[in-house]
Amino acid sequence: MVCFPNAKINIGLQIIEKRTDGFHNLQSCFYPVGWSDVLEVIPAQQFGFSSSGLAIPGNADGNLCVKAYQLLQRDFDLTPVQIHLLKIVPIGAGLGGGSADAAFALKLLNDFYALNLTSDVLENYTRQLGSDCAFFVQNKPQFCFEKGDQFADIELNLKGKFIVLVYPNLHISTAEAYAGIRPQAAQANLNEVLKMPLTAWRELVKNDFENHLFFKYPLLAHLKTQLYEQGASYASMTGSGSTIYGIFEEAPDLQNLFDAYTVWKGELF
Repeated sequence: MVCFPNAKINIGLQIIEKRTDGFHNLQSCFYPVGWSDVLEVIPAQQFGFSSSGLAIPGNADGNLCVKAYQLLQRDFDLTPVQIHLLKIVPIGAGLGGGSADAAFALKLLNDFYALNLTSDVLENYTRQLGSDCAFFVQNKPQFCFEKGDQFADIELNLKGKFIVLVYPNLHISTAEAYAGIRPQAAQANLNEVLKMPLTAWRELVKNDFENHLFFKYPLLAHLKTQLYEQGASYASMTGSGSTIYGIFEEAPDLQNLFDAYTVWKGELF
């Protein structure tokens, strides 16, 4: 059984306050994009996990796909399986690739074992794996708040528009990104602003991580400028970086502009 864990982008990201548990409350819109990994589950004599494609840091036992299996194994009598992950979405790129793998692993195992778990139950499991994992259960545009693990429906449909994602092969850890953040109350109601035309977002829809990360890594600001120069209606860094994306009304002709980096482009859904 195979599935394709897709990435997401943040449209706007406001860091509101630091919580007593060490996390931060935030507001953002999470939007799914088609850049995907490949995840496979097959029956096996004993449980195993393997990966190919991009190198995944750390021990395989700590992989979120393994933890997803272990989470269900504690509550259900699961037979052994072999899980294989073909890692394609860059790591530490603000695209939620690891979170997607975790959530899709839970969904795939739910189907594989015919557990019939509801979306609400799956979301509760994913919250034990990471703050933004739960988004990928429903995998649709959502207004996100608290730690990024609580959701509300949002009236936003970018279907048919084109997106270009540029990963400059620069890994930014969550700790590094948050080290330069000063939480503050939201300057605008993101939910309302996103109802405006795309062209209005440029001045109103901000990612709070950009201020200090663009200063530390000027290349990121340059990439954002280049996307606007290519005709993007809106461009931004996603998550805590370092991927920069541009949303276009029509498929852009980028020629060889970003050949030095890892690029994905396609239609939004």
